[in-house]
Amino acid sequence: MTDPSLTTLYEYPLPGPAPAGPLAGLRVLDLATLFAGPLAATMLGDFGAEVIKVEHPRRPDPARGHGPAKDGVGLWWKLLGRNKKTMTLDLSTPGGRDVLLRLAADTDVIIENFRPGTLEKWGLGWPELAAANPRLVLARVTGFGQFGPYARRPGFGTLAEAMSGFAALTGEPDGPPTLAPFGLADSVAALTTAYAVMAALRGRDATGRGQVVDMAIIEPMLTVLGPHPIWYDQLGYVQPRTGNRSTNNAPRNIYCTADGCWVAVSTSAQSIAERVMRLVGRPELIDEPWFTTGEGRARHADELDAAVGGWIARHGRDEVLAAFERAEAAIAPVHDIRDVLADPQYRALESITEVPDDELGTVRMQNVLFRLSETPGAIHWAGRPHGADTDEVLAELGMTGPEIAGLREAGAL
Repeated sequence: MTDPSLTTLYEYPLPGPAPAGPLAGLRVLDLATLFAGPLAATMLGDFGAEVIKVEHPRRPDPARGHGPAKDGVGLWWKLLGRNKKTMTLDLSTPGGRDVLLRLAADTDVIIENFRPGTLEKWGLGWPELAAANPRLVLARVTGFGQFGPYARRPGFGTLAEAMSGFAALTGEPDGPPTLAPFGLADSVAALTTAYAVMAALRGRDATGRGQVVDMAIIEPMLTVLGPHPIWYDQLGYVQPRTGNRSTNNAPRNIYCTADGCWVAVSTSAQSIAERVMRLVGRPELIDEPWFTTGEGRARHADELDAAVGGWIARHGRDEVLAAFERAEAAIAPVHDIRDVLADPQYRALESITEVPDDELGTVRMQNVLFRLSETPGAIHWAGRPHGADTDEVLAELGMTGPEIAGLREAGAL
């Protein structure tokens, strides 16, 4: 008999020709490089938007060479470039400028991350783009935004993680501030940019006019970090580094099992905290006056960690996970990517999917971000070679072979 906990509440489409995604009919030009802007375009493409990746003819998106490669093919690009057509265009040339304006006339969204003033220098600022297409949405993704004292500085996600307060909060109490070993701020900004684009498009539905999205990578991290501004404003409180602990509840930590594995425990809810203490054989702590609030428990984290960590250290990982599940207490194993690929919950959700690729055969990567019951997203292809679709895109504009050849000879392609 099928476990009802493993079945879905919705009827998702059966295998076969995929229905058009909810963003079908939208055209997006991805002019951005590296991660925040391009990843936002990827998210739109996953749900049906036609995304055209525009790269410099001689300086491809650096993401193509970022991180490990196989047979000279950058693997990160396979994820970041999925569902995108690729073309080359030197926007700083007259020919490149003219082609972009022609593309913009039939485009819904342009995503760019040049330093403020760069598009304007090329005669491709908002006035020119809006004149070509008054319904266009221009998403400008930069480190610090389009104005202010830092606007023209080079900006990366690492700087946003430092400036937002994230690094100051992260790490052990007696250690230095710690940066994430992956593109955290860029990824958060990408999610926010995709959301902002959809809000701007909805606004266009109401007004008939496009608009500019000004996305500063330093800003979304502030929201992700939660109530720190209001805590400081009202209480003068600055949260210190606490390692894996929380100032808001306990026990909350990473613990080592008897067989040398690591598990994470969280007790954000009072009922969960009580279940954990009963499970580990310390029910008397529940009756302590300080146990009734998360903040009170956090002040006694040493005692609670000793109780929970001591019990976990006496049992193997599988036994620990099973006991917590029976007790309906919150726990998770600490996975590396090998564990993620083998995890039955990720497998049930199909969080990692196989994608055919002309260069590497079949590659595995993260699936689309969420499931829609009527108009699901889909991955149709992995990142394509530099400029692979240039001629096709230009031909769709009505350009002839000689015209395309002339642009290529002039260095615009």
